[in-house]
Amino acid sequence: MRHAPIDASLFVSNRARLRSLLLPGSLVVVNANDIPQTNSDGTLRMVPNSDLFWLTGVEQEESVLLLFPDTDDERMREILFLRETSDLIATWEGHKLTKDEARALTGIDNVQWLSQLPQTLHRLACEAFHIYLNSNEHKRAEVVVESRDARFVQWMRARYPLHSYQRLAPLMHRLRVQKSAAEVALLQQACDITRAGFERVCRFVRPGVNEREIEAEFAHEFIRNAAGFAYNPIIASGKSACVLHYIENNSPCRDGDLLLLDVAASYANYNADLTRTIPVNGRFTPRQRALYDAVLRVLRASIAGLVPGKKWRQWQDEAEDLVARE
Repeated sequence: MRHAPIDASLFVSNRARLRSLLLPGSLVVVNANDIPQTNSDGTLRMVPNSDLFWLTGVEQEESVLLLFPDTDDERMREILFLRETSDLIATWEGHKLTKDEARALTGIDNVQWLSQLPQTLHRLACEAFHIYLNSNEHKRAEVVVESRDARFVQWMRARYPLHSYQRLAPLMHRLRVQKSAAEVALLQQACDITRAGFERVCRFVRPGVNEREIEAEFAHEFIRNAAGFAYNPIIASGKSACVLHYIENNSPCRDGDLLLLDVAASYANYNADLTRTIPVNGRFTPRQRALYDAVLRVLRASIAGLVPGKKWRQWQDEAEDLVARE
């Protein structure tokens, strides 16, 4: 965890919001993400499961959250399971959460080691009528690698085939789209760091620099402020700016070119999103400026058109109409 500590009250409140949407007699299970494998024994840094983080603040692998609001045993209504550490794990991977640290981080009193999950889960499943399980439900997601959630869904259905299974994702989408004041502050931090990176790059860019050098400038500003990239950065000069998801970032920036920057920071798992276009030599040609101003007019009109009660689809249609008229 590079970011500053987050008050546990945020996660306590988030769990309460989820409880209010559950069917009576419901058990919720939320898993951490897998650690991505590379080649041989290599791994990548784990991306925390967004739902688990939103509910607990936990960013550690092999963590599991159980929620069962209607059980008679108050201590069993919220349980967090963690991977138990050892001297060997500490030597190879570093510090892992202790139970006391997890309690302070999450506001959950009942913290157990992962070895206790099977028997505890069985006890609660026998009481529950509905079981909410998670999956990555996004209309543009193409899931080609079996996730920890997918494996867990198969395991649960095989072990408890007669339960009523419910989708957790729609509830989480509904809840997470509404940001609390604490979340807005974290998003603002990500935006502030993104702005600092953009301003740094504007001072750095000139004809002859390579796109990868610009990426390095962003990385320097983000990492020194306890952040990272919110997504793979797109730093595209010249004709590469016409490639929608260009990520090579390895061409020289030439005099007279435009430079597309689609780069933003992630702070405490809250992501900014920024796209800007600047002239490599610091000055637009008349034609470039005309195009820039057209896009700017669309942006400003779209911002003004976002009002309470408007459907996303209507807002998008209006923006596309503005683009067509420009």
